[in-house]
Amino acid sequence: MLARIFCRHAAWLICIAGMTVLPAAAQNGSIGSASPAAAPQERPATPPSARESAEEEQAAKPEESRATQQYTLSHERYQKAITLSRAEYTLYFVSFFYGLLVLVLLLRLGIAAKFRDIAERVSDARFVQALVFVPLLLLTTAILRLPLRIYGHALSLRYEQSVQGWGSWLVDWTKSELLGLILSTLLVLILFAVIRRSPRRWWFYFWAAALPIALATFFISPWVIDPLFNRFEPLQTTHPELVTAIERVVQRAGMTIPQERMFLMRASLKQNSLNAYVTGFGASKRVVVWDTTIQKMTTDETLFIFGHEMGHYVLNHVRNGFLFIAASLLVAFYLAFRGLHWALDRWGALWKVRGPEDWAALAVMLIVLSVILFLASPLASGFSRMQEHNADVYGLEVIHGIVPNSAEVSAHAFQVLGEVDLSDPNPPAFITFWLYSHPPLADRLVFAHSYDPWSKGESPLFVK
Repeated sequence: MLARIFCRHAAWLICIAGMTVLPAAAQNGSIGSASPAAAPQERPATPPSARESAEEEQAAKPEESRATQQYTLSHERYQKAITLSRAEYTLYFVSFFYGLLVLVLLLRLGIAAKFRDIAERVSDARFVQALVFVPLLLLTTAILRLPLRIYGHALSLRYEQSVQGWGSWLVDWTKSELLGLILSTLLVLILFAVIRRSPRRWWFYFWAAALPIALATFFISPWVIDPLFNRFEPLQTTHPELVTAIERVVQRAGMTIPQERMFLMRASLKQNSLNAYVTGFGASKRVVVWDTTIQKMTTDETLFIFGHEMGHYVLNHVRNGFLFIAASLLVAFYLAFRGLHWALDRWGALWKVRGPEDWAALAVMLIVLSVILFLASPLASGFSRMQEHNADVYGLEVIHGIVPNSAEVSAHAFQVLGEVDLSDPNPPAFITFWLYSHPPLADRLVFAHSYDPWSKGESPLFVK
């Protein structure tokens, strides 16, 4: 889930209103979906026929000898998982190329230039022009992309991932667009101010100015942004027994996580999927567990999920993730500087864009940045998969000795997650490489069941 939080804030920053599709868009689960290298030499998923035979054989064994060794689904849910995941992969790529097409048409038809002319007629002040032009451009693109967003929600309703009604969904979409518009307008004002002041170094100065804004957004998000979309309650108030169990895990890790930083999110009001995540930093840092996770997993399984999320705390994934994004943004903005001039030299006259400082150049900038972020998806996904795998290892180690048969508990937690979220049992290698912010769930389950340094006399990687 940490990857999704980073991607969301990076997208607001890079694409000035989330014009691109995020690398995690195809993921169902939030606490994992991963690197093939993390899996042992077993096949990570079992086809229905072989799975049913395995289930019959397993059922014949004594209860205590049964184990969750592979990710398996009933025939019906297997077919649903395959169909849903393929539809989501397709939607990811269609959304990206459709978004590019929308921006190209706005330029080719002169609509972006007309929006600029309207803004310039309203006022000579650049600040006022931005308040006119940015909403015109971004709301137009948002409305044109709305049909694909509607299809995505319809898909989640059809496959019972969401229970959110259309009215509530539309309200959330509106709030999201308004938030993006506010942040985007601020960033665009800064962007064009530095372009006019330093035409050849704007990419560096904008990077330096935008990073504190991204950091501030990430800092206030748990307090200001997240509550706009979901209800949060202190975990101690709703599940004190779970907090007591969590404190044992925290003590094992040699950490202190105040109870007031543990929250329950009422996810069941809008969706059925399971999740937990860590967000914020400093005074806003917190761990959030969805109520659907608590409803559908045992306390021991929830402790593993918490241990995974605590791993993000202990292993400094928030800090490292932000540094990774900062470095990536610096490269992205420099490439955008080069790409913007390249595009304007070739098509600027055709699009009626007068130069980099022209408001209409924002549409060109969005195209360039969208392509850069799209091509960088494998790098971002790979970095995230590495962090998520390490968090899995930490979660396995921190509950060892506290939770009986912790390997089986952890493996079964992944099984439950996959069944509910309809995780793809066999994602194509290219999709994993390009999109997956977590290792594939089947690989994670096998790894969880087989990871046992203690019996081999080896030292655990993180929790000694």
